[in-house]
Amino acid sequence: MIIIPARLNSSRFANKILVDILGLPMVIKTAKQVSSLDKVVIATDSQEVIDLAKEHGFDAVMTSSEHQSGTDRINEAVNKLNLDDNEIIINVQADEPFIETEVVQAVINRVKKVNEDNEDVMIVSCHKQISSELADDPNHVKVVLDENTNAIYFSRAKVPYHRDHYENAIYNGHLGIYGFTKKSLNNFCSLSPSKLESVEKLEQLRAIDNGNIIAMVKVESKSFGIDTQEDLDNALKIFNK
Repeated sequence: MIIIPARLNSSRFANKILVDILGLPMVIKTAKQVSSLDKVVIATDSQEVIDLAKEHGFDAVMTSSEHQSGTDRINEAVNKLNLDDNEIIINVQADEPFIETEVVQAVINRVKKVNEDNEDVMIVSCHKQISSELADDPNHVKVVLDENTNAIYFSRAKVPYHRDHYENAIYNGHLGIYGFTKKSLNNFCSLSPSKLESVEKLEQLRAIDNGNIIAMVKVESKSFGIDTQEDLDNALKIFNK
C-alpha cells in the first residue's frame, strides 16, 4: 500500500500540497502519479484534503495534527487501517508530484527482497547522483553510503566534503520515498525523536541514531521534492513540456 502523508501547513511554503500542478492540487497529482502501482491512501490532518481525496477517488485517513514527521503520520494511518504486520508500506511524500513510477517500484522491489531474505533492515529508501551545484542547496538532502549501499548519514550540508575539490566529485541526493513493513514502521515510530533528527530536521536520522539500517537503492530520476516557490517554478519549467 502506498500512503501519502499530507500535512496542510508548511513553514516554508504555505498550503503547498494544495498548489496547482498542471490542473490538479499537488497532493492529488502525486497520488495519481503512483496510483498504477498499488492502492493509494492519503493520511492527512485536514478535512479539506479528505474531501479532495474523495472527490478524486482516493481513500484518506484523518490523523493527528500533532505529528512531527510524515512517517509518524502514516504510522497512525496504517494502525487505523488494521494492516497485517508483513504488509509493505510505501511512504511517498505529498510534494513529489513528478516522481517516476520506476523509482517507487524500485523501492517496493527492495522491500520485498528484504522480507524474502529476512535482512536486518528497518527502512528502504533511494538516491540519485546529483550535481555539485544542486548539492549546495540545503533543501536537497544528501546521503552518504557505506560499501553495502546502506545509509551512513543524511544531511542538508554538502557531504561528503571533498578536500581536494576535484571536478568529478560525486554527491548522492536523497529522494523522499521510504519502504517499510508495517512491523518495521511501528518499530521506527516507537523510537523517540533523536538529537540529529532534531538538528537536521530529517526524520530518517532517527533510525540511524538508534543503530538501525536504512538500505538505499540507486535510481534515475528527474523529480525532486517541492519545498519552496522556487522549487515549484523550476519543476514546472522542467515537466510542463
